[in-house]
Amino acid sequence: MSTILISGANRGIGFELARQFGADGWTVLGTARDPSTAGELEALTGATVLPLDVNRSNSIDALCGALDGRPIDVLIANAGIAFNLEAKPAEVTREDFLKVIETNTFAPLALAAALKPNLLAGRLKIATAMSSLMSSIGANDWGTQYTYRASKTGLNAVWSTLAREWRADGIICTLLRPGLVATRMTNFNGLAVETSVAGMKNVIARLTIADSGRIIGYDGTDVPW
Repeated sequence: MSTILISGANRGIGFELARQFGADGWTVLGTARDPSTAGELEALTGATVLPLDVNRSNSIDALCGALDGRPIDVLIANAGIAFNLEAKPAEVTREDFLKVIETNTFAPLALAAALKPNLLAGRLKIATAMSSLMSSIGANDWGTQYTYRASKTGLNAVWSTLAREWRADGIICTLLRPGLVATRMTNFNGLAVETSVAGMKNVIARLTIADSGRIIGYDGTDVPW
């Protein structure tokens, strides 16, 4: 039986990932900052809720301790945030900017690095994180979303580097693009979360080491850098 760890699994895309993988018989390790608020996640077939605040190094350390070397086949670093996507340049605050970078760029790297031994012990050895079309410099033809864009472009650079460094270890490092999904982050505008997740699940099922370093959309197409 394969095991998947999903950060930020108590709502939105993370919850639907947990639901669909669990329904397919996977063992799901879903994290939440406050497990007491993750009752729906805990009720899913095959799911275990683990506490994790991705912005606290001691919380990541505690997660690793709780896992105690347990093999993980797939990591999805899903937890992410966005602040005031329509902010003009003068409205972007240092505090918000650094918080989004910390959560969306640094935290996935810190989590993947901490869980590398678990991935090496797994069979599939897949490490993924959530990118976005907003990460693309080439496709940016309308502006806005300064902090979010920067955080996801930074994540692209981080994951591309991981892909090159971890290829020798047999770890597949691929970024996923869920699309504009109808969740709380988007004020419930966009693609149905079930459709996005089903697509990403199909992408994950087909990944090989040759895909390491790619940014792949839920529809199987590459996202331009």
